[in-house]
Amino acid sequence: MIEILRSGALGEAPHGFLGRRGGVSIGLYGGLNVGLGSTDDRTAIAQNRILAREAVLPGSALVTVHQVHSADAITVTAPIADDARPPADAIVTDRPGLLLGILTADCVPVLLADTQAGVIGAAHAGWKGALGGITDSVLAAMEKLGARRERIGCAVGPCIARASYEVADDFAQNFLRSDPGNERFFTAGRPWHQQFDIEAYVVARLAGAGVTRIEAMGEDTYAQPGRFYSYRRSCHQGEPGYGRQISLIGLSAE
Repeated sequence: MIEILRSGALGEAPHGFLGRRGGVSIGLYGGLNVGLGSTDDRTAIAQNRILAREAVLPGSALVTVHQVHSADAITVTAPIADDARPPADAIVTDRPGLLLGILTADCVPVLLADTQAGVIGAAHAGWKGALGGITDSVLAAMEKLGARRERIGCAVGPCIARASYEVADDFAQNFLRSDPGNERFFTAGRPWHQQFDIEAYVVARLAGAGVTRIEAMGEDTYAQPGRFYSYRRSCHQGEPGYGRQISLIGLSAE
């Protein structure tokens, strides 16, 4: 069975954070691997993407982008072929029948909805994109379609947690130079290292931008190998590749 985590912050918008349970991939990628950038069997990846789509919004058109750790958001009005995915890290739409998908394997997936306006968004926030303002970009793109910031609900999905995310001191300086107040997202670890709470950072960026309805799922991708794919865990275990899970949000066709 495919495991789907849902958030009350998104109201009636069809959505879900999917992990690795379910799916047809085997071996290293066992489960619901949807990563086109992985070396998994292409037929299995394609079937997993269909299974994910049908689990959240049957009959919809899945739209994903080529994620590049940017702060760029795009607006989509029609399906995009997998081999024509534009480089971006957030997607917004107001078109029923489209299902927006963000792939992650430790980075932060963010799903957003203004159900009154019929506008939705999905963002991929790695540390570079989060610091660069990907959440600001997706909110601005949604507003251009008629969403209102005070009505937007946000859900922050499974990602690497502070306890699992060790970074070097110079990494932390990137955030402290941007805002000394970001010190609160880091705690001391072993010498010359700190533990980074990227989930809390993304939540704070959303709240600072004026979003008042935010739910963080609080699931650590690194620490749950049976439920989630994790890039960092795969690296630590010396594995030759890693899978990606998908987070989805759509608008039902009336």
